[in-house]
Amino acid sequence: MSALALAQEPFFFLIDFELQKPLICPLEQAQALGFEFEIKGFRNFEPQNRKPTPARLSINPIPLSDYAQAYQKVVEEIYQGNTFLLNLTFPSVIETPLDLQDVFHWAKAPYKLLLQDQFVVYSPECFVKIKDNYIYSYPMKGTIDAQLPEAKNKLKNDPKEINEHNTIVDLIRNDLSKVAKEVEVTRFRYLDKIKTQKNEIYHTSSEIRGKLPTDWKAQLPELLLDLLPAGSICGAPKAKTISIIQQVEQGPRGYYTGIFGYFNGENLDSAVNIRYLEKKDDQLLYRSGGGITFLSDLQSEYNELLEKIYVPVV
Repeated sequence: MSALALAQEPFFFLIDFELQKPLICPLEQAQALGFEFEIKGFRNFEPQNRKPTPARLSINPIPLSDYAQAYQKVVEEIYQGNTFLLNLTFPSVIETPLDLQDVFHWAKAPYKLLLQDQFVVYSPECFVKIKDNYIYSYPMKGTIDAQLPEAKNKLKNDPKEINEHNTIVDLIRNDLSKVAKEVEVTRFRYLDKIKTQKNEIYHTSSEIRGKLPTDWKAQLPELLLDLLPAGSICGAPKAKTISIIQQVEQGPRGYYTGIFGYFNGENLDSAVNIRYLEKKDDQLLYRSGGGITFLSDLQSEYNELLEKIYVPVV
């Protein structure tokens, strides 16, 4: 990665949550390896005129009773002081007439990635962006059905959502301080709306910025490793929370909640691998979850896991 960055050669990268299967390759090799991606309008593929008939997803989620066992374990860890925010996730089996290619070309999202016949990502969340020697992060925490009465105010004023978002902003600010100077929150808790195949939802995000040293390209691998995994999809304190996640979830996350990105020779942009649909043993699995804090309740957190199962439509 450092060699490509210093040579100002564009490259694609994909890093898994457990940091066990990183992939970095020159841009022209990405498609040959089966990767198609789009990042803020830049794409490495020719668009296809795929306009499948919108189809409601059939969802078979983890049973509430099974989710409750993991949730209760997380709550116990919170009250023992081992974590104060943990992002708990599980896969749901879904059925749809769409294939992964359909979903990739149909979905509308700022960050999209397809690995042929394996998984598709249509992520709304930036991991980090580097431009003109500044690094930016946009942690996303807080989701609500936009059709609910007073949805915006409920999301903005919910004590649990406020606590969760503040925690992640503080965590990301501290993470960026490891690699950058003059770290500051430049936008705080702004709302975006996403249209899905079933409804519209609001997300809350913040923008955090820091100034990198001029030789950041030579330090790029270390820079990314200092920030991984993304704070918004693990929790805080990070190291202990990741250990608890590995105990309570049903197996490794793999590329789900990892990151992917693109370096164009001068600047870098990357996404958190959420809104993630994978093909496994002839089944389609959609991975989703949410942040657990001392203000959480079981049913609301389970409902959030379900609410995040969607395809964003054009």
